[in-house]
Amino acid sequence: MWSETLDGRALETLISAAVAAPSIHNTQPWRFRLDPDTVTLEIRAVADRGLRHIDPTGRALHLSVGCAVLNLRVAVAHFGREPVTRLLPRPDEPDLLATVRFGGPVRSTLFPGLYEALWHRHSSRFPFSDVPVPTAVAAELTEAAHSEGALLARPAPGATERLLRLTREAEHRNTADAYRAVESRRWVHEPNGAALGMPPAAVGPQDFHERIPLRDFGAHRHPSALTSRPFENRPSIAVLFTAHDRRADWLRAGQALERVLLVATARGLRASLLHQALEWPDLRGQLVPPTGDRRAHAQMLLRLGYGPEGPASPRRSAGQVLDESVLPLPG
Repeated sequence: MWSETLDGRALETLISAAVAAPSIHNTQPWRFRLDPDTVTLEIRAVADRGLRHIDPTGRALHLSVGCAVLNLRVAVAHFGREPVTRLLPRPDEPDLLATVRFGGPVRSTLFPGLYEALWHRHSSRFPFSDVPVPTAVAAELTEAAHSEGALLARPAPGATERLLRLTREAEHRNTADAYRAVESRRWVHEPNGAALGMPPAAVGPQDFHERIPLRDFGAHRHPSALTSRPFENRPSIAVLFTAHDRRADWLRAGQALERVLLVATARGLRASLLHQALEWPDLRGQLVPPTGDRRAHAQMLLRLGYGPEGPASPRRSAGQVLDESVLPLPG
């Protein structure tokens, strides 16, 4: 039985791979438990790391957990087993967002080249060059989203300007809203033992021309005190969206988002996430135009390009996120 070979070090690697996923404000709102009888990892939400004002519905929390699920699937496949995933498997346990069972031998082409990328991927909130994303790479990113049940659209220049305007409007609202400003500010601090939140160095500069609205996590600083630099003149923006907007769709969107980010990383691209407009229902509804007689639901805006890697944010250890009552980690 494969579970006999799943020693503490292998389990630690699997969990560390999952935890390497992005999460809103680096809240890392997840916890894991192994069921050794079925060789299944449970992924549960940690409610007290949700963002009450910024993410009242928990949509961004579900996206964050979805990203971790995708990383876990990639790692399980790397260890040679098929990851069998169920979303929201027990309605009477709403905090149980997903399970990943280690199935039979993995198909060799399940996640080509993504395991190495997950250890190197992190957001870069720094200026990118104006070198365009190659058409072939853009097609790969679109296919990555599609393979996880989502769509990735790259708007034309005029539509890109509209999306940036909506994001700027959302950023202005967030800065003016005292509750949201405080909530963002509390997640920016120097690294500590909790390994949560954003170190100030990872926040990065603001756009000198105020065209690309990166989040000001401080939200209390006077604009004249912000470090600013010129950003790219022709930003490459993509919109990730789904056909429906239920909890399971949010989890699928998270998996699609992370698969796109890992493919981008493997191809040498950097990425930052522009989430602000998704935090205001009226602005979110304007991010994706109607398609036919149905309305798509925006789940994330991505800024893609070539540029500096940028500092990484801390990640919790496997021991901090794993219920060790079943299988202890090595000392």
